Amino acid sequence: MATTTNSPIPLKRLEQIATDACNSALAGVEIYEHPKTAQWNETIIQKMLKAVMAEATPQGGSNPTYKFAINSTIVQHVVPTSQLTKSAGTSPAPTEEKTPVKKGQAGRRGMHSATGGFWNEKTDGMWSFKFDGEDKGLDVVIMLIWIAV
Repeated sequence: MATTTNSPIPLKRLEQIATDACNSALAGVEIYEHPKTAQWNETIIQKMLKAVMAEATPQGGSNPTYKFAINSTIVQHVVPTSQLTKSAGTSPAPTEEKTPVKKGQAGRRGMHSATGGFWNEKTDGMWSFKFDGEDKGLDVVIMLIWIAV
């Protein structure tokens, strides 16, 4: 998804870092649960920040040569019609089972996001990534911004 060529970290490595952060934060998650999204986002952001800062710190250096900002957005898939008869509460009733959304069962919501910036195009930039969490009923859209110091 990146169109930038000035990334301080190779784009394939950024994809791996983002995927690892999402997989770690969403380990054990079977279905979208809104009350948990803040913690999921926080975990994704912290894991990514730690990794990109380590990757961008020169060997023998103590600080990265870039400042980073990360945004994580969790997008819930449209709930299948069969799920609409479930309890409307935030937690399932004791007799209800959480049913994972099967591939192709959930619909998609429309989403458009845009970001702009004024910076040095030779040293600063941004990158975005979509983590496909269809089996969990959600997607994660991540944006990373870097600014050379």
